[in-house]
Amino acid sequence: MTTSARGITKTVHSSEQAAFCALMVAARKQAGLTQHELARRLKRPQSFVAKYEGGERRIDVVEFVAIVRAIGADPVKLLRDLISGKTPARPRRAASK
Repeated sequence: MTTSARGITKTVHSSEQAAFCALMVAARKQAGLTQHELARRLKRPQSFVAKYEGGERRIDVVEFVAIVRAIGADPVKLLRDLISGKTPARPRRAASK
């Protein structure tokens, strides 16, 4: 992590940022959405979703709320899960016949 002149630590490559990205990916997959489907709901390109999920781009709180609502999840619950260190649930796969 890098400290800026204002004493705020940047978290681009931190374990916390990686956990946030994993949480966002898990929430989208839990909703049964592809990156393309979520991007369409957000009226953004698929690369927007890929970049924040991959940690290449950070999102602000307003974007976070919009994304989570587009997924159909509860932003407060996701933040609580992140703060508590709760591991994202893996999406269920359909049983093969």
